[in-house]
Amino acid sequence: MNNTIGIDISKDTLDAHRLAYGQHKQFLNGKTGHAQLVKWIGKQSDPLIIFEATGAYHRQLERVLCTHIIPFVKVNPKQARRFAQASGKLAKTDRVDCEMLAKMGAALQLMPKPFTAENLYDLKELLSARRALIKDRTAAKARKATVINTLIKQQLEKRLRQIKNDIAKIDALMLDVAREDQYISERLDILFSIPGIGVITALMILVDMPEIGALNNKQVASLAGLAPMSQSSGKWMGKARIQGGRPNLRNAIFMPALVAIRHNADLKTKYDQLVTAGKEKKVAITAVMRKLLVLANALLRDNRKWAEKRLDQDGYSSFRMRFSRRSRSFSRARSRSLS
Repeated sequence: MNNTIGIDISKDTLDAHRLAYGQHKQFLNGKTGHAQLVKWIGKQSDPLIIFEATGAYHRQLERVLCTHIIPFVKVNPKQARRFAQASGKLAKTDRVDCEMLAKMGAALQLMPKPFTAENLYDLKELLSARRALIKDRTAAKARKATVINTLIKQQLEKRLRQIKNDIAKIDALMLDVAREDQYISERLDILFSIPGIGVITALMILVDMPEIGALNNKQVASLAGLAPMSQSSGKWMGKARIQGGRPNLRNAIFMPALVAIRHNADLKTKYDQLVTAGKEKKVAITAVMRKLLVLANALLRDNRKWAEKRLDQDGYSSFRMRFSRRSRSFSRARSRSLS
């Protein structure tokens, strides 16, 4: 438990604290500093690195740790800050933060995340750029709806056309990058087989939740922020609400859930049951979103594509499977049973 190293990440520097010896050291947040950090970490057996998610500043460090197969845990900055406050540390400096991160990893016995495929980092960068373009498009459309000046309106129309082309290029490149990696490509095909989930949504799920396929149902719902949190104390019973999680993933799965309600019989039945029971439509849609991710997790865990159960003309139960190999094996099994 004492083999934890907390790293506080800023734009220019990395402050590291080795819990076992109470040792502090600062490195540059760049290639040279990363190499020195890896060498410094290597002096400790079975280390576990704890750092906060800081957007663009932590991505290169995360990639370096994966390359050198050094276990790490990426924590929510709000969670880390609350742990420091609960420990009685009200001061906030880089040196204090890295020390509290190391203690947090040891006290909570945080488990390292699985190592990510190299191509997944490229997909993360492309997806981040795509989301920035979506925001630009939304802002440009809002301005275009209110401007009167002809020149400004023409410029906005030109900007919208450019954004559309840029998004299309990013989508094509994301698909090419995913297909270059056999593991990612196979997982992409499994997700794409689920009615309601398109290629881009499947890529978003793989990027925003790389752990999917190795989690249980409750963990999937919690990570996506789709697990209802109970609110009760004594005799008071509050209304359960969803909170936390990964908002980008939750936003990405909303429209696929609406499509799934129309084209996936099981999810449509689930939605209708909840609405009939008096639940609000938003609550029912949220339940379908959660069920959709749970389904995706189960299929990835079992390494199989989605199948729809149906009855054939003879009354035998068969499956429409988009895995040709599984379809053939099922047909052979059924032929043997009939003979």
